Amino acid sequence: MSPLSYCTNVHPAEDLPGVLAQLDRYAEPVRRLVGVDVLGLGLWLPAVLAHELAASPRLRAKLRAELDARGLEVYTLNAFPYGGFHDEVVKHSVYRPEWTDRIRLRYTADCALVLGDLLPDSATYGSISTLPLAWRTPWSEADDVAATAALTELTGVLDGMATATGRPIRLAVEPEPGCVLDTVADAVAWLAPRVDPRYIGVCLDTCHLAVSYADPVATVASIYAAGLEVVKVQASAALQVEDPAGEAARLALADFTEPRYLHQVRELTPTGTVLAADDLPQAHEELPGASPWRVHFHVPLHARPAAPLSATTDVLRTAIETLRSTVDNMPHVEVETYTWSVLPETAGNGGDTALIRGIAAELRWAAANLFELGGVR
Repeated sequence: MSPLSYCTNVHPAEDLPGVLAQLDRYAEPVRRLVGVDVLGLGLWLPAVLAHELAASPRLRAKLRAELDARGLEVYTLNAFPYGGFHDEVVKHSVYRPEWTDRIRLRYTADCALVLGDLLPDSATYGSISTLPLAWRTPWSEADDVAATAALTELTGVLDGMATATGRPIRLAVEPEPGCVLDTVADAVAWLAPRVDPRYIGVCLDTCHLAVSYADPVATVASIYAAGLEVVKVQASAALQVEDPAGEAARLALADFTEPRYLHQVRELTPTGTVLAADDLPQAHEELPGASPWRVHFHVPLHARPAAPLSATTDVLRTAIETLRSTVDNMPHVEVETYTWSVLPETAGNGGDTALIRGIAAELRWAAANLFELGGVR
């Protein structure tokens, strides 16, 4: 099966001692609780740390040895957040620097160099997820040109690495509601004529896919029909509410209204039009609330939200089933519920013990429900 990992952007760490501490505090206990000898991590490295590691073969070797000693392995990195992902307020800052800024190019190239030394011997490739160019405004034709040039330059870096090592590092561009590449359709249309699919493809975040109300079967087919590939799947689920105008729904959604992250909302009208609000606090003012909502709030895969809310795990299941029937070799799959620290208490937020148990439960759920396996390998 595809390597199954969990994303460490759920843990705050901005330097190497912090990353090593989180391996002891969270990752190794999760591995033991899941009951496997080796556990996959989708590592998040803030830009300052990625640059430090890229400049030091000694530090990369140290990190690899620390991972090996704990039974942890890395096939994929999350290079979407540049840094400060656990600041009190993140919101739109997560989309900066943009792909028009050479700082983003340098960060991603640093991550590729680091990942090349972290890949286990069994890996056929490494993957790095990245933002969908930028938040949608402001964006111009000149920005299109600059972002295309940056991705072309990165492709040259990745090609040189693949020639030297025999194993490619591949970039996975992650569409997200509200961004320049809002939907997978946007990403396919923008990427297909511009990138080398050997090195750049799509990160299919199934929470984002669900929020866009796109059909997962048709979406997967469209990616491959365009000559692109799904390089990485972020296994995630969105909040869903059938009657957002009801008092019970308003009260329930209020528990998920928090100041750190952006929680885009989409409403699907009976005519098939998708209406948009950029964040949950504004949604009741900006949307009619006459049709179902989906909210960009990653919720734990194994635990259903209390009624009248639900989760879009069926979209995740269908996307994985479609990929399994479409491709010979599954892409990397990374459980990415980064929102544990901002979940309502009733949804499972409750310190280290609850977090460790929750991540382990998600991994067991993913293995059993997405791959019909009893373990995560």
